[in-house]
Amino acid sequence: MAGGLLMSAAAAALLTAAIPAHNPSTSFEDPPPDKIVIKVATVNGSGCPQGTAAVAVSADNTAFTVTYSDYLAQAGGNSDPTASRKNCQLSLLVHVPQGFTYAIASADYRGFASLRPGATGTQRASYYFQGSPSTAFRTHTFSGPHDDNWQATDETDWAQLVYAPCGVQRNFNINTELRVSAGSTAPDQVSFMAMDSTDGDISTTYHMAWKECPED
Repeated sequence: MAGGLLMSAAAAALLTAAIPAHNPSTSFEDPPPDKIVIKVATVNGSGCPQGTAAVAVSADNTAFTVTYSDYLAQAGGNSDPTASRKNCQLSLLVHVPQGFTYAIASADYRGFASLRPGATGTQRASYYFQGSPSTAFRTHTFSGPHDDNWQATDETDWAQLVYAPCGVQRNFNINTELRVSAGSTAPDQVSFMAMDSTDGDISTTYHMAWKECPED
């Protein structure tokens, strides 16, 4: 999980939710008074079949949550080889109050993993605004034996926050991926990694930073 998230000039930047003192104009603790509206333009991928991913915006406009109900990768035993990698691509329409813009300030992922000795599970994500010339990736790897919840956070610092262009509607794209390798220690045993769980859906939360656009 170590290392910074390298961002292109047009890519969405990420920041840990635990932040020091900063300028209120760029604080996700001080969002615009009007509500934002986030709609899913498209959702595609083996990890989010139709009807299994939902997006909700927090009441204070500082975050939105993606909830998955069928996002699981597995390997080993009699698992289908295609089951070892699952992905989901979300393209979101984000309508913000006039005069404001936003950046994605942090991303928190949670799920459950059952990894046998020698097995590995990988969660990968990328974030970019529509029209971005390049994509930034962040990867988190978990090793077996592991039979518990997992959590990963993508982060950078305030100086690298990149905001959506003011006055222009650009879709925000999130690509996530889960991979599982059974390894050579216990390849006859099934290992899996999920962004869902047997006792309820697992939510992925994206925190938002806000600032006012410059006047024309």
